[in-house]
Amino acid sequence: MTSRIGDLVVKTRDPDRLSRFWCAALGYEVSARDQTGVAISGAANASTILFERSDDNPGDGALHLDLCPTDRSQADELERLLSLGAKPTDVVPSGCWHVLADPEDNKFCLMAKRIPAEPADFHN
Repeated sequence: MTSRIGDLVVKTRDPDRLSRFWCAALGYEVSARDQTGVAISGAANASTILFERSDDNPGDGALHLDLCPTDRSQADELERLLSLGAKPTDVVPSGCWHVLADPEDNKFCLMAKRIPAEPADFHN
């Protein structure tokens, strides 16, 4: 038996704002909300992302997300993410990825690699 990631926790000054951005970026929905923050979820077997209220948001933390387009080109997905409020960073794109920042300056990468919209079933 192994473990799996249940939640990814992102410290944030404004859980509502950041959860709206990531719901739109990932196609997730809010699954829980309380005084500590907002949780968003996608497919049944996908990890939940919890945006936890904190006054100490590092902005450039050790954990970041790598996004892969599912139904469009990297260029089209870049345009979509920028329209949602993502910002380019000073990191020069490699051709394989773009380094962006969400509305609270948490960096994430947009990869060129496309992945299927539905996660693979590893139990077959």
